[in-house]
Formats: sequence, C-alpha cells, structure tokens
Amino acid sequence: MLKQHRKLSMSIRRTIENNEEAGIRPSKTYQSFVAAVGGHRELNFIEKDVRNYITREVRNVSEQEDAKEFGKYLLRMKEKNQNFFFELELEEDQSIKLAFWADARSIAAFEYFGDVISFDTTYNTNRYNLVYGSFVGVNHHGQSTLLGCSLMKNEEIESFKWLFQCWLRCMGGNAPKGFLTDQCASMKRALEACMPTTIHRNWNDFLLNFGLVDNKWLSDNVCLKSAAEV
Repeated sequence: MLKQHRKLSMSIRRTIENNEEAGIRPSKTYQSFVAAVGGHRELNFIEKDVRNYITREVRNVSEQEDAKEFGKYLLRMKEKNQNFFFELELEEDQSIKLAFWADARSIAAFEYFGDVISFDTTYNTNRYNLVYGSFVGVNHHGQSTLLGCSLMKNEEIESFKWLFQCWLRCMGGNAPKGFLTDQCASMKRALEACMPTTIHRNWNDFLLNFGLVDNKWLSDNVCLKSAAEV
C-alpha cells in the first residue's frame, strides 16, 4: 500500500490513544483492527502507522504533560519548604531537558558529609529514557546520604556543566574535596571546568588505589552500575 493512500481516521486514533493509556501493546492494537474488519487487506493503514502515531503524537503529548506535572510538583515542594532547591530546563517542545533538585535535609547533610561525594547515573529507568543521576555522600555511620538528584536528556559536556553548576549553587558554592564518578569522558571534562580544585577519581581507580577491591559494599555498587549499563 502506497504511503499517500494510508491514513488513520479519528475513531482509529482515539482507539490507539485509549489502548496506549491502558498499556496495550501496539501490535495487539493493530491486530484488533485487523480482526474487526476481517483481514489486513481491508485496512487502509499498516502496523507501522499505528506505532508511528503512538511515538509522534501520543507519547509526545504524554511527555509534555508529565513535564508540566513534574514542574508543578517541584513548585509545591518549594512552597512547603523554602530551603528546597530545584532548577528545571525544558526543550522547545516542553519536555524535560535538564532537572536538578535537593531537599533541605540533603543541603544540611552536605555541610557535614560533603568532603568526598560520588555521582552515579542510571540509564533507561523511565519511559522517556531520561538519565537519572544522584549525588551521594557517606555519613559518620558509613551510610549513604543523598545530596541531590537529577534528570538529563543526554550526557553531553554542556549537560553535565549545567548540572554541576546547579549543584554548586545549591550547596552555597562549596565544592567537595573529592569527587567519585564512572569513566565518562564528558563528565570528567565538565567536572574539571566547574570544580577545578576538586580531586576527581573514577570508582575503579579509587578501589584499587585504596585497597578497597575486597570491600563488598563498594564493589557491589560498582558491579550494579556496570550491569545497569549493559
């Protein structure tokens, strides 16, 4: 069937939208249309058209709406506690490009446990494939202490610069003495630009240099991250 002859009627579009909201797979949605008319030849569109409509229209609208609700949530948190810190940058289509937030407890904790922190990213953990990042310190009990969270559309140098500058503003401009990350080159260059006096080490070098390879908690965290990136 030629592309110019393929089209989705308004009723077909509404059904696709309802099915997507209900979590029904595109292939199942298309097969329901086929069954309703008695065969593929009776439809004036193909399964790819259904998938394209979901990607181009349905999910794009959902992403914009979710970004709007996320922004409202951050504002509500700020209204509840003026010490709550956040910065949010949207794309031209109003989807999330960059976001950083930290609550009053995290900001207070940095004053006591912010000498050496780690920054870790987790991939593909949400429907929009945003990169989630977390700043973490260690308290006097050896427990992890959250010092801020982030979402990023990509891992380009400018994105990391934006993020690290936000984090520094949040923490009163006080850079940590040490910063542990993975081996991401763009992250390393952004750190050098934003925190030139901070000593930067990646996790693997840190474990080797300080004889902590056999430390189960630290090694497990590195292994978990490596597994998440596969």
